[in-house]
Formats: sequence, C-alpha cells, structure tokens
Amino acid sequence: MRPVLPVRLPRARAAVAAVTAVLLLLLGMPSAHALPSGPPEMADGYGLTQSGSAYGSATNFVVTVKTAQAAGEHRIRILLPGDYTANPTKRYPVLYFLHGASDDPGNPRLAYPALLAAKSMITVIPDGGRRGWYTNWLDQETAAGAQNWENFHINQVIPFIDANFRTIAVKKGRAVTGLSMGGFGSLHYAQAHPELFSQVGAFSGAVDLSRDHAVMRAAVVATLTNIGAPLCGSSDSTCSLDFGPAVSSDAIFGTPYPILDADRRWNEADPSTHMDRLAGMGISLYTGDGRGDPTDPEFWVRSAAQHAKDHLDALGYPSHYVDYGNGSGWGSCDGGHSYDCWAQDFVDFVPRLEAAFESA
Repeated sequence: MRPVLPVRLPRARAAVAAVTAVLLLLLGMPSAHALPSGPPEMADGYGLTQSGSAYGSATNFVVTVKTAQAAGEHRIRILLPGDYTANPTKRYPVLYFLHGASDDPGNPRLAYPALLAAKSMITVIPDGGRRGWYTNWLDQETAAGAQNWENFHINQVIPFIDANFRTIAVKKGRAVTGLSMGGFGSLHYAQAHPELFSQVGAFSGAVDLSRDHAVMRAAVVATLTNIGAPLCGSSDSTCSLDFGPAVSSDAIFGTPYPILDADRRWNEADPSTHMDRLAGMGISLYTGDGRGDPTDPEFWVRSAAQHAKDHLDALGYPSHYVDYGNGSGWGSCDGGHSYDCWAQDFVDFVPRLEAAFESA
C-alpha cells in the first residue's frame, strides 16, 4: 500500500500557503510574489547622483539626478512596459525621447498614450534643459552654468539606464527621437554617435540650422538671449517664454552671422546637411504646415523637414516622411506645433519602431 502521509503533507502546505497569502492581502502586507506599486530602486553611477526618491508608478516614474555636466537638478522620466516585472529574464530595447524647449520630463503630458501602451520597449525621457539644445555649449562660463548636455546624455544617462534596467545595450536595441528642439537633438545624436542608435525620428524638429534657414537660427538665439521673458510677467514662474538667465547669442555654436565663415560651427551642427551620417538607420520625419500661419513655429518647421528629406532623397536613403499639413485626419491635430499633433505622431511611430526592434 502506498503511504498516505507524503501525499497529504504537500497538500496541507499548499493550503497553509494559500491561507497565508489571503491574510497578507487582507492585512495590506505584500506577499513574496506581489508586484511593486512604486518605482524600482536605482543605483547611482556614471557621474549621476540621485536627489531624493523617485516618484510615480511602477511603470511611469521620474528620477531626479545631479551631474557636474549640467547645472542644477535634472529629471528623467522612465516608462517601463507592463510585463517588465513579470518577466525578470526578458531584456528590452530603449527609446530615448528628447523633449522640446521650455519643457521638462516632469510634465506628465510627455508620457503620451502611445508610449504608455508600448508593449516591448522602455522609453526614457531625459531632461534637456529649457534651452540646452542637446549639445555641449561652446561657452561654459555663462550665467547658466555648466551646459554639457551631450556629455550628460551620451556618457551618463545611457549607461545609467543600461546599468539599472534590463536593456538590450547595443545599437540594434536603441532608438532616439525628439520633438521641436528635441528633433534637432535626436538627429544630432544619431549623426554624432551612429554606433549607438539604429532608429532616429524627429517630430516638428528644428532640423535645419544652415545659413539658408535664418529663421530657425533666430529661434535658437531667442532662447539664448531670453528675449520673450518680459512678456511672461512676474506671476508666472513656468512661462514657456522664459528660458532662464540671458546668455550671449554665441554661447552654443559661436556667432550665428555668416561673415567670413564665422558661422561655420552652426553649419557643422546643422542636421539637414549631414544626413549622410545616418547611413543604415531607420529614419522618420513628421511635420505639419502650421495652417499656413507664419506665427506658428510649424510653418517654419515644415521647410526645415523638407530640406532634410531632400538631402535624404539625394543620397538615396529611405525614410518615413509624414507631412500631415493642416492635421485633417491626423487625430486631434490642427497642423500646429502642438501636443495633439505629436500624440498622433507617436501613434504612427511606436508600432513601427517596436516592429523594427523585433526584426533587428
């Protein structure tokens, strides 16, 4: 006769475990298999020191860091796919999403629905400053303090993310995109560091800084000299026209004036004329037309995007180019330089990016 006791013991243990789990839930205590309700712990490193605790949910949270490369404290928003915790051995590709001027990763609107719905990738939204322009400034002695944004992102944020999360830490597992000022940043980073990224996108990007697009140079200069700050008044500390302490128009790329080739650094930094550096990458460009209104930044963005596309076509490089004009049929977009248009850009971009990651 087979012994009964060894059979009953496992069953009894299972019953006790089940009762214990129920009691823990009733008492509000976590069980051994409970999913985290808040951000994961992250270790400092690569020149980044965390300031206080991260805040948010387990899949959409913000960590604040300090670095010697850029003055002040800097927030980084991180979006994890829903199955990240449930699949402890799975590794994920990463999209680095660069925000626009006068914005900040603490802004919850940057966590676009399409990014939150991503099923197979991590999204990282690092601080780029209100007018950092995703580069190491030529002048580090301005009232703005240290402004080495490229060093911060490339040498610090990327390895920090790779060290703290289960990423696919190679070129095929990374993409970079950005909107407005961040559109310049995404193309700049992809061109300067092609060994890091396999996909690049720009939404309403400031992607033409050549002497042929003086309006966009003027926009950069306006953020540096903070010419619009007086329009904000003293009661609005978050006014989008206030970019911080005024600095010289030469602070980032030197003089913007094309006299005796003095503006050569602007031309060297111009993404639209260096599209050859994106060889082999997946390239996506999105623009509206600002409804034909020159007071809407999108009106000028469109010609910049078209210049970049023309250079890609001349090189024979394939790209995904979307000109949604006045926004008709493009979600809630009105064709302007707006969150609603960028939300629809991501609706189109994210599934294609995830498919590209899967096939890499």
